[in-house]
Amino acid sequence: MTRAGRAPFGASQRTRPTGAETVVTHIRDQILSGELKPGTRLPAETELSAHYNVGRNAAREALRALAAQGLLEIRRGATGGVFVTIPSPEHAADALWANLALLSDGAHLSFTQLAEVREVLEVSAAEMAAARRTDVELAALRESLFDPRTVDPIGVFVTNRDFHFAVVRAAHNPLLRLLAEPIFRTIEERFLRERAPRRFWFDVDYQHRDVLTYIEAGDQAGAREAAREHVRYLSGIYERFDRDRVGPGAENPHPST
Repeated sequence: MTRAGRAPFGASQRTRPTGAETVVTHIRDQILSGELKPGTRLPAETELSAHYNVGRNAAREALRALAAQGLLEIRRGATGGVFVTIPSPEHAADALWANLALLSDGAHLSFTQLAEVREVLEVSAAEMAAARRTDVELAALRESLFDPRTVDPIGVFVTNRDFHFAVVRAAHNPLLRLLAEPIFRTIEERFLRERAPRRFWFDVDYQHRDVLTYIEAGDQAGAREAAREHVRYLSGIYERFDRDRVGPGAENPHPST
């Protein structure tokens, strides 16, 4: 039992935001609303701390937090300062991946939910890639193919990832890439230590080549259906890994259909 008036261990001990959190919220809202535009130089720490009535350490912590989110750029030197910037697609994708990885390790996000969204994104990406791919992107897709007879249990995951990323990039839609790549990375990291049978990699290689054939031919419908078949195959294998890891008899709150 806990003493009256005291929160149990691990529970939140405060309800009010810290000074740094208050500054982060205000500046982020100004950036997102367009009040602070990219390239705008922010006031010095002393001015910010006075404006928000917080200590200099709190102001400094807030600026660093916003820089970590990709919203500010801290430049050093005589012409340096703190400037509003736009997060790069890579930065945004990394941030999304980190959050997805944390959610998928708990009870907030099931593998089935990840797989469903992945299918929506990657099937569309293959269809777009068939219409938009360049010769350079076709070369990248070919280069990502592997020989299933000489599979390296760990390295092959990287090669497999490279193929899927190359398809998404060939779709020429940065938002699609921002959403699809973190989801694939989250699924991959979850099963990276699983040792798939060699037959699995023969199937993956065959399906990759099938998808590539349609993309190379510019056949959008064919690429779409080949990608759908491939992603569903992978999802079935990963679901089996998931069940084996959890153990027999465990309930799946989001059963696949």
